[in-house]
Amino acid sequence: MRSSMSESEQPRPGAPARSGRRPPAPPGLSPEARAYLEKNRDFPDPPPWPPLEDRAAWRELVATTDRDLRPLFEALYPGERLEHRELEPGGVPTYELRPRGLQPTPDEPLVLQLHGGALLMGGGELARLGAGAQAVRRAAPTWAPDYRMPPDHPFPAALDDVLAVYRAALEKHPPGRVVVTGTSAGGNLAAALMLRARDEGLPLPAGLVLHTPQLDLTESGDSFTVLDGVDLMRPVPPVVRLYADGRDPAEPYLSPLLGDVTGFPPTLLLAGTRDLFLSTTVRMHRKLLAAGVPAELHVFEAMPHGGFGGTTPEDEDLLATVAAFERRCVGVTG
Repeated sequence: MRSSMSESEQPRPGAPARSGRRPPAPPGLSPEARAYLEKNRDFPDPPPWPPLEDRAAWRELVATTDRDLRPLFEALYPGERLEHRELEPGGVPTYELRPRGLQPTPDEPLVLQLHGGALLMGGGELARLGAGAQAVRRAAPTWAPDYRMPPDHPFPAALDDVLAVYRAALEKHPPGRVVVTGTSAGGNLAAALMLRARDEGLPLPAGLVLHTPQLDLTESGDSFTVLDGVDLMRPVPPVVRLYADGRDPAEPYLSPLLGDVTGFPPTLLLAGTRDLFLSTTVRMHRKLLAAGVPAELHVFEAMPHGGFGGTTPEDEDLLATVAAFERRCVGVTG
């Protein structure tokens, strides 16, 4: 990896220095959330990104990051409470997760859950492990696609894959029984899927969940400056260039926030006050409301990108909020 930053990785003009900007945990949080924030106050910034053209270095970065993340994902996975099997709907490797003991029914709902990872990481077994905490709360199967990603498969490979899985889902489930949810990069793909499915004449699902979504690859929102260095997540212009593969990141399939959201299904949006993607989430909420789309926005106090590590009362509150919304969308009570 390089020892110096490229022009795209230099701090934004007028942006405060990143180091030492993480404030102490505010009062009112659970002890667990406060401990998470305090533990990460002095967390060092990651090393610079590899050169754009060095595919081998990008592959090494993905492999190393996924390897480091795996123990954290395994610790949150509900283990014996879930059954899983591997499918290939639309030709895309996909994990189906089902709460143990939940028997298939002809009219059961389905949740299509798209993993995060900065459009680059979180694939393979991590797609399954990362879906577990939410999947175990559902009275429905969850499909977690292992969609293709850079450096070998840039845009539109991931969007093509999730569209193929969604088409396959509609062959078995009416759209009124399907919910699409995505976190971070998965939120980008979930919203882009709505645009692409609508453009191709497919019916849209009963609901959409966008958790701290990466909806604007131009990274133009206020929080990209204000919270740069406060959140552990950092702006990712080199990854955007790698993913976009020469396309304009302002294109709606790349930045769904900049697209026409008319006709989107009821949408739940979630972020935190320390989340780098807070502006993106807030702007999408306002845009959906302006288009007449039923939309809820939940912003959690002091929550950074992705939550407080998955084990705090605040994380549980977020998961419960998502589960309740999904049940309402597909008409499941209780």
